[in-house]
Amino acid sequence: MTEIGTYVYAIARDADSPDPSGLEGVAGAPVRTVEQAGLVAYVSAVPLDQFGEEPLRRSLEDLDWVADTARAHHRVVETVSEAVATAPVRLVTVYTGEEQVGALLERRHDAIAEVLSRVAGRSEWGVKAYAEQAASPPPPGPPGGDDQGTENPGTAYLKRRQANLRDRNDAWRRAVGEAERVNAALSAVAVASRRHRPQDPELSGREGWMVLNGAYLVDDDRADEFAATLDTLRGQGLDLELTGPWAPYSFTDIDLAFDEASDDL
Repeated sequence: MTEIGTYVYAIARDADSPDPSGLEGVAGAPVRTVEQAGLVAYVSAVPLDQFGEEPLRRSLEDLDWVADTARAHHRVVETVSEAVATAPVRLVTVYTGEEQVGALLERRHDAIAEVLSRVAGRSEWGVKAYAEQAASPPPPGPPGGDDQGTENPGTAYLKRRQANLRDRNDAWRRAVGEAERVNAALSAVAVASRRHRPQDPELSGREGWMVLNGAYLVDDDRADEFAATLDTLRGQGLDLELTGPWAPYSFTDIDLAFDEASDDL
């Protein structure tokens, strides 16, 4: 018989938390709640032959499995966050049973409640900024045609290569400077901001430089102002992409995959 674990998606306050009836989580399992100390955790049962510590290492190497799990995880989090202030939990956080989850809510009540107060009435918005890359350096080999005159062909080639590299560096510095200006303007409207690592072009689907991958925690009643501020920053050399609103993934800082003796979230 397969052993069963408890997968945790998100935590909210018990008051006004939505009923998870009909909501499916990872592996198609029904979502239920664990309530303790005025908090509620949204959880579901998962087979430990996939989500146990050792099997999970193998499962995480299967990109299709990871994508399916992430979609199900985020679907639960977004559903809960649409109704109540929500602290999303890190992807694939699994306990051996509901008793452990309840004990965690009791032990970490004050810290979790503080996080929920911080994100109440606020949503996360994402902004990515792209800059067109300058032309690549010329291919190896001596230049031909009109460049061959009194100057040595190899010297002419090196000069062109150096000039091209300078152009690329100058373009990069200008783009980074503009990204800093965009981030500062948006951060002035937001309650908090985080800058994530720029995505690889294979993930972003864009060929240009990603010079900003920002997350912004914004009061819901200032969402229009935030979007309007972004619009004023367009047309300044960067292609700006706005996404959201999202559950505040970047601002909850709750990692429940810790040793039970630890006192840190």
